[in-house]
Amino acid sequence: MAPRVLIVDDDPLIRELLQSYLAGEGYAVSCVGTAEQAEASLAEAERGGAPIDLVLLDIRLPGKDGLTLTRELRVRSEIGIILITGRGDDIDRIVGLECGADDYVIKPPNPRELVSRAKNLIRRVRHAQAPVAGPGRQQLKRFAEWVLDLDRRRLIDRDGGETALTHGEFQLLCVFLRNSGHTLSRDQLMDQIRNREWLPNDRSIDVLVGRLRRKLRDDPAEPDLIITIHGAGYLFSAAPSDA
Repeated sequence: MAPRVLIVDDDPLIRELLQSYLAGEGYAVSCVGTAEQAEASLAEAERGGAPIDLVLLDIRLPGKDGLTLTRELRVRSEIGIILITGRGDDIDRIVGLECGADDYVIKPPNPRELVSRAKNLIRRVRHAQAPVAGPGRQQLKRFAEWVLDLDRRRLIDRDGGETALTHGEFQLLCVFLRNSGHTLSRDQLMDQIRNREWLPNDRSIDVLVGRLRRKLRDDPAEPDLIITIHGAGYLFSAAPSDA
């Protein structure tokens, strides 16, 4: 089934431009101009059995803004979210990542970059939603009181409850697990998680650490798992093992 993308932007020219890019690559694309219309479209797609894979979401919308919609969507869904931002929206981009967005593009978007980011994020979303093939097939890592399902990018607590990780959160946790017991600077973390679809900066590393701590229930005031080494970086204290 063709990947389904919802574009949410109040500028008809941006909507037309993005739709043209993605439709040309075989995506099923729909467009709306407000957050309220987006919620209605997402609900209708769910009822119709063809849920949206990815939302391209303008931060600055009339009525409910894109950051509020991002926060509300992330509470109830692991849908892919790429924010559409202006060049001067640095603070909004950081807040958007903190609210749970997976990535962002800057207006006017580069067509090849947009398609690459959309393709990789949709692959991650569909992989996380896919049913496990069978017993014994999962790749699992155990640490502290948690298990990380590497295939489905989900945290499993000791009671069996599951928490999905965004692309950036998953990459960061994998870096910590590979380097358990060693202090990593922000530059080292950025080097290890930088790739075509994820280009972190100092602030986004701190945002990801904060989000990961919340999902690991690691008190930011007195963290046990992800420890801040002032002036140096972060240290992951738990030793991983195969589950």
